[in-house]
Order: sequence, then structure tokens, then C-alpha cells
Amino acid sequence: MSVDQLTLTDVLREHRARLPGSIAIVDHNGPGTLTYPQLADRVERLAAHLDTQGAGAGARILWLGQNSAAILELTLACARTGAALCVANWRQSADELLFVLDDLDPRLVVWQQTAIGETVAEVRRRASGAAAWLRHDSDDGSPGEYEAAIAAQAADSQTPGADPATPLLLLYTAGFSGKPAAAILTQRGVVAQSFCYAALRQFGPDIRYLNATPLFHVATLLDMCATFLTGGRNIFVPQASAVEMCELIDTEGVTTAFVLPPTIEQMLAANGDGRFNLHSLRSLPYNDAWNAMVSIDHSPWGHRPYGYGQTETMGYATFNAIGDPGAGAMGRPSPIVRIEFLDDTGAPVPAGQVGEISVRGASVSPGYWNRPELDAARYTDGWRRTGDLGRREIDGTVSFIGSKGRLIKSAAENIYPAEVEACIRQIDGVADVAVIGTPDPTWTQSVKALIVLKPERAVSADDVIAHCRAHIASYKKPRMVEFLPALPRVNGAMDYAKLDADHGGGGYPGTG
Repeated sequence: MSVDQLTLTDVLREHRARLPGSIAIVDHNGPGTLTYPQLADRVERLAAHLDTQGAGAGARILWLGQNSAAILELTLACARTGAALCVANWRQSADELLFVLDDLDPRLVVWQQTAIGETVAEVRRRASGAAAWLRHDSDDGSPGEYEAAIAAQAADSQTPGADPATPLLLLYTAGFSGKPAAAILTQRGVVAQSFCYAALRQFGPDIRYLNATPLFHVATLLDMCATFLTGGRNIFVPQASAVEMCELIDTEGVTTAFVLPPTIEQMLAANGDGRFNLHSLRSLPYNDAWNAMVSIDHSPWGHRPYGYGQTETMGYATFNAIGDPGAGAMGRPSPIVRIEFLDDTGAPVPAGQVGEISVRGASVSPGYWNRPELDAARYTDGWRRTGDLGRREIDGTVSFIGSKGRLIKSAAENIYPAEVEACIRQIDGVADVAVIGTPDPTWTQSVKALIVLKPERAVSADDVIAHCRAHIASYKKPRMVEFLPALPRVNGAMDYAKLDADHGGGGYPGTG
């Protein structure tokens, strides 16, 4: 069997046979501890349940909840049946989740009451689709509907997996023009990228990965999939809770986790008395206190982590850990993709010149769910045009210059100003609006809204922030609002450069 024909169903069956005593999953808010044979049995039963719901080949399944082993189980069940799973951002507002529900038209929604029960209740009251709803958690901690659905089915180990070219994951990206879109990731792309990434990270059966950052982000999903592909142990925590993470690192011997600086600070405070042993965790260096608490990762990835990528490239299209360091800060292209830098006509530019980063290859999304107009704009002759500017250096490394559009980075979240602007324009009394990013020492950037009001209309900064909090995810709302008599334009287009210069904008990704 060639690698491009390998399915996740094949991998799970092989894990069942060759790793019968190995632990696949630890989730104290779900099924507990599962070996690979136990996981395989549950996935077979879950796939059978999907079929009973008409959620088989070609169907969409939506997960509304926090991190859970159910996300891995649903991914594997969809790989078996040919359905596609969307892991939604549970922090979104009811309006945003209704958009996802209407856009995706899922056959089945698996949801949690914990953390988002009120939002889900509002979504269900307002929803018009025909989706079946299956609750994952329960009020008293007893097995709920999800567990009952699995238990009611018979396991069938003979059913073949779906074609690896079919869509497996649908991940919504921020609105390029005020309208989010779901990038399609195929099973073939997930397998290829996971194996490539696992090799660079030196993942193997001994890896114990803590899924703490949100699994609606492609980076955490990639870590989860790579851990599974190599026969490692996936450990799940609903969200990045410092105490719970410290406890799991101590008790489970966690070796790897993606931990952002604000969470590191919280973990340092939680373990200030040293009651948790965190030395199993191999981490990038941070500060002296953190470095003494964990084990520093001295692998090639530890010395030169990350690279350039997008959701649409299943995370990474380049890796710093490949080859020798060079002039480009984004490393070298992944061995499973090709990268060109194209001018506005679609022609490649030579090394040393700036062009739009364009990617093709096994891990690259074939397009967006139900967005033919966006596909036409973003795909040319098999190349995905990323909307980002970069340069191939003479030594073969890649430099990232910045977005062709505008992007605000707040911690791990991407915020597109166009989406926030579209939300603010809904406010009665707003005549014009521009959104910029201002440098923030903690979160990289903060959102600032610059607003022109209609004559004799009264809208306060608090009104604007409250409106955004109600209609889009809270992290996208402006932290600052300033009212102006007019906004500058050049040839009809908003002059964001002047707005940045006059109102403290800066710190955008790629600008240092």
C-alpha cells in the first residue's frame, strides 16, 4: 500500500494489533483511560451510530464543546464512514454558531452543556436545520447520550475506511471579508502532514501529548493526529487550566504540550510551592523559573521550532527544523509541498524578490466548503494563493513579509479587521469604521476601533464593545474605541497606514 492510500482506519487497526497494551487516550472528563484496542472498539461502534443517523459518507458532523477525547473518536469514525467533522470554536457567540450551523448544514451535532450550555440552548431555539443533536456530557457525571449511543451499537472491524481523498476535517477560518469559511482538509492530507510533522518532532509511541490549547485550532489538531499516528498517548483537558495541566503532567508523565506564555505564568504561580513534578515535560525555554521546572527540549525542533503555515496547509508549509539555518526566518519548505512566490499575474518571481506565497501538495486544502467564489480567488492552476507575502532567499530558506490584507494577532488568535468592522457597521448610528491593531505587551496586539458617527447620533465606546461581545467572539471585540470626524482614504480605499501612524497602530504579524 502506498502512503497516499493509507487511511486512519488502517492505522487504528494496526495499532490495535501491534500495541494491544498501549494507552491511546486519557480523558478524565470522558471515557477515562483507553488502550488502543478499546479505542478501536469505540470508534467502530461510533461509526455504526453515525450510519444510523444518516451521518455517513458526505455528511457533516459538528462538535460544539471544549477539548475532549470525543474529538479524536469522531475524527476516526468520520475517516471510517466518509463524513467530515467540524470542530467549532466554542467561544463564539450564538450568532456566530448559528452562521456555522446554517452554512455547514450538519446531519449531527455533538454538544456539551459545560461552559456553553446557554449559548447552545439559544442556538437550538433559533436553528432551522434538520440536524440530530447528541449531548456528550451529563449533569451528574454519569454516562450521557454520547456514551449510550456508542454502547447501543455492535463493533464491526471489517468495514473498510473511506477513500483518503475525501474531506475529513472542516475548519473555519476568520472572515476574509466579514464571512468565515471552512477549509477542507482531506484524510490523505491529515495523514501525510501528521507523519511529516511527527518525524520532525521525533514523536513515537513514547510521546504523551497534553491537548490543552483549543482543538478548533489546526496546530493542536495536528499534534493530536501526529500523536495518534505514531501510537502515542493523547491526554485531554477541557481547556488550559493551570492546576489541571500541572496535575496531569505530574500523574501522566506528559512529555509534550503547546503552552502559551500567559498559561506558563499561571502554571508557575500554581506550582510555586513545587508540589507538582513537571520535569517530564519537554519545553522550549521561557524564563529561569520555568526552565528549572521543566526539561528543555534540545531536539532540532527545540532549537528551531515552528515555521510558516495556515489552517489551509494543515498547519505548516515550512519548518525551521529542516536543514541548516539560513537568512529566512520561516525555515525551508516541507518535503510534502511545493512553494512558489507569485506576482499579481500569477507568474513566479525569482529568489530574493517578494511575491505572494503559493502552495500545493499533499497537505494543502483543496478548497473551502460551499465557497466557489473564494476557491476561484484563492486557487490558480492547482496553487493555493495564501494572501501572504514572502520571499525565497538565495540559500533556499523562506522569509515571511506580511499579509497582503490586514491581520491582527491576539495571543494565538487571528482577528481579521474586516470581520470586526462588519460587526460594528450593524450599529445604528455608525457611519464609517476602521479597525487597527495596537501593540500589546501581553497579547501581541489589541483591537482598536476608529469610528465616525452619523449626525446627531449618540453611540458610546461601551455600546460598541457590548455590541461586539454579543455578536462575535469576545476576544475579537475592541479594547479601545475612538470617535473621529472622518477616516482618511486614498483613491477610495481606507488609508490604514495613516490610521496606524496617527492612532498607535502596529505590531502586525511579520513586522517584527
